[in-house]
Amino acid sequence: MRDFHLPGRSAVHACHGMVATSHPVAAQASLEVLKSGGNAVDAAITGAVLLGLCEPQMTGIGGDMFALVQPSPDQLPVALNGSGRAIAAADPDRLRKQGHTKIDLQSPDAVTIPGAIDGFCTLSESYGTWGMDRCLAPSINYARTGIPVAPRVAFDWKTDANVLGSVAQNFYLSNGKAPIMGDIFRAPKQADVLEMIAKNGRSGFYEGDVARDMVESLQSQGGRHTLDDFAQNKPTFSAPISADYGGVTLLEHPPNGQGATALLMLNMLKEFDIKSMDPWGPDRIHLEAEIAKLAYDARDRFISDPDVLNATEYLLDPKLAKNLSALIDPKAAIKTAMKRSEAVHKDTVYITVIDENRMSVSLIYSIFHGFGSGIASQKYGILFQNRGAGFNLTPGHPNELGPNKRPMHTIIPGMLMKDQNLIASFGVMGGAYQPNGHVRYLSNLVDFGCDPQSAIDAPRSFAEGEILKLERGYPESVHQDLIKKGHKILVPEGPIGGAQSITIAENGTLIGASDPRKDGCAIGY
Repeated sequence: MRDFHLPGRSAVHACHGMVATSHPVAAQASLEVLKSGGNAVDAAITGAVLLGLCEPQMTGIGGDMFALVQPSPDQLPVALNGSGRAIAAADPDRLRKQGHTKIDLQSPDAVTIPGAIDGFCTLSESYGTWGMDRCLAPSINYARTGIPVAPRVAFDWKTDANVLGSVAQNFYLSNGKAPIMGDIFRAPKQADVLEMIAKNGRSGFYEGDVARDMVESLQSQGGRHTLDDFAQNKPTFSAPISADYGGVTLLEHPPNGQGATALLMLNMLKEFDIKSMDPWGPDRIHLEAEIAKLAYDARDRFISDPDVLNATEYLLDPKLAKNLSALIDPKAAIKTAMKRSEAVHKDTVYITVIDENRMSVSLIYSIFHGFGSGIASQKYGILFQNRGAGFNLTPGHPNELGPNKRPMHTIIPGMLMKDQNLIASFGVMGGAYQPNGHVRYLSNLVDFGCDPQSAIDAPRSFAEGEILKLERGYPESVHQDLIKKGHKILVPEGPIGGAQSITIAENGTLIGASDPRKDGCAIGY
């Protein structure tokens, strides 16, 4: 029970259905689907696509998606991979000969095929009841009539607008400037695209006029994308991967996503007596930072397209967790910085929905960096992700750029199970932070007895390379203790990540929690 004398928000309780996401317009639209007879998949698709208009700097139809879905309480969850592949003409030797050591974030070389629309269509066909036409209707309406820019969206828009190319500026700036809080953002050309998808399904996006617009626009920037690259895109289903912690099972999406990183961190955490630590004190922050450095280094070495290398079994082996944990000094930070050869991910959106029949959806959707590549299609203003920058240019590396490969992906939806029953659907946005965020959220629940909302509200830290980022929620004394352990402290301009969750209580009640670091909410009926 929170202290009602202090600022904060209560968790939301409801009996029938619930949505939690980062923008209230999308949350409300999703809830209306549930109240009108649609299921959790219908509601999640409706809200997710709408988030691309509510938060266009974070996501959009030029991006990728991943989902975990439990169709019913008596069925096992499934994982849908809606991430796109590199083009057939992808050539790392060409980029190396040009002097590149990394893939340019704002170049067509960073643009992989957008997988999200294919993912949404497949999800709808496999588990939905409404069809894409009804699911897309709210987004089509809002794209034409407009959505007021929310406070956090305005903050991010201004921060990221500098990456927008000349074409993209016509669609995402107003008189050359980022919109401010309360301005109305409209995207009528995207409404046209969504109407074609509503009428023709995935072919309305990956074939025909929309596909030609995307291919010709990328080719005009020097891209080698073809209509075949788009037409041949296809999402895939698989089984989730998991690890147990404190009597709870954490479910993650398998590679090419980084879910195995969260499970490795969780297995490492078991090697320490974290319950004896102050939950917001320097010892826990230090331990978490050291675990993250080692687990993320393993991620960067091994996670890639599983058709090239599937190292999941190795990463989930308790022996690896034990060996890595033995390298941690509880009193001193690791001095060697873990060097990355791929771009660090920053931005995404997440939505979770549970309906009256307890179908559960955990869905994440992104264009990688803020405003992605900054390249937009000329006719329809489709903003392309720069997910290809998640590849590296290291010869022979499993995550080296290559034709038709999926890059190592940072966006990961999560679920929690106990005694083979789903108890929570959740996600923690924030790019590279996501595995760390999943582990911290679960540890807050299991080790420190937090309720779902307080587990999200609690201050966050994150080690990136040589820097340990601390939110302003930590006192100066914590900073000083961490400096003594050898950490270089940075208080970032923006908060670390953003989380949403829905928990199923023992009596069947739904409990929604939404991060105050974003504009959104949990809402149920």
